[in-house]
Amino acid sequence: MIDVQTVFRRFADGYLAQHGSAMLPSHRRAIDDILACRTSALGGHLWHCPSCSADVYAYHSCRNRSCPTCHTGQTERWLADRQAEMLPVPYVHITVTVPEELRPILQANQKDGYAMLMKAAADAIIELAADPKYVGGTVGVLAVLHTWTQQMVYHPHVHCLVTSGGVSTDGRYWRPARRNFLVPVKALAKLVRGKLRAALVRKRPDLVISEAVWRTPWIVHATAWGRGEQAVLDYLARYVFRIAITKSRIVSLDDQGVTIRHKVRKSNRWRTTRLGGHEFMRRFLTHVLPKGLHKVRYFGLWNPRKRELARRVRMILTFERPVEQPVPDAAAPSRSPEQSSTVPNMRTCPCCSQGHLVLIRRLQAQTAMGP
Repeated sequence: MIDVQTVFRRFADGYLAQHGSAMLPSHRRAIDDILACRTSALGGHLWHCPSCSADVYAYHSCRNRSCPTCHTGQTERWLADRQAEMLPVPYVHITVTVPEELRPILQANQKDGYAMLMKAAADAIIELAADPKYVGGTVGVLAVLHTWTQQMVYHPHVHCLVTSGGVSTDGRYWRPARRNFLVPVKALAKLVRGKLRAALVRKRPDLVISEAVWRTPWIVHATAWGRGEQAVLDYLARYVFRIAITKSRIVSLDDQGVTIRHKVRKSNRWRTTRLGGHEFMRRFLTHVLPKGLHKVRYFGLWNPRKRELARRVRMILTFERPVEQPVPDAAAPSRSPEQSSTVPNMRTCPCCSQGHLVLIRRLQAQTAMGP
């Protein structure tokens, strides 16, 4: 299967020769990291299997957030950290999309623009939900920034996971939202637009923005996700660590370009698009975020400064929720305490699938001697 690293190996040199002098530091770093990921350039470890005498080289990951190879471990760690924070309530998924007229402004001012967009979306949700007509309490909002379509076209939008209910002002009661409804999307779209406009005027008065941007209707979608904390986490994890494209959508590669597949939303059918090698890299790098910009942010009840309040709410909801008895899995084999403590630490040989690997030595970066 063709991956992004393989595409970069084919076209990176030519792309850097043509565009390197004008390239952003974050883009050059992404290219270097993706090319070096899990190669001898980053070092690693040498393992040996006593059963089949095979030597196994395990090289380090680059840990660049734009690298598709590094996402599995990131997702698992993020899910483990968020598990304890989730509330046993239904959730709503809200998407806020920026109109086309504003996109060049955001692309040219990414650090300020993206941060203000995410805050405007979250603050608007929190403000509307606090109205007694809807929830009458403080909701939790987890906002995730995305900047692409399936064809890697620049299309900034914010995904928000929102608790379907909020805590009262005094912090003593949980106020659930109405079934399958949190706030009106048309009012939310206008409020997000107004808040972003005010933030840009206040923090970036130097920007010249057409009045048409503020007259254009913004697109906001809200989908009730229902109860089920693990299902919500698994769903959201795809948004948190997703990048512009993964290897499952790269169909073919040759010396001239790349063919990718993408889904057309209206017909819900898969189509293919042919991109030149440099155009593929340009589109991919468009979605590499500046260093230090947080693409995941927490607001309202999930704000880090409200951890104690969130803990209290979690306790209230836990006491109100009926106790669910765990169902034993008859198919799962039982393990002794000794097995439970030792098996996870063993590395099975990928060559013979029987022996357990033994660490021989650490391979220093740039000096590893792999096969």
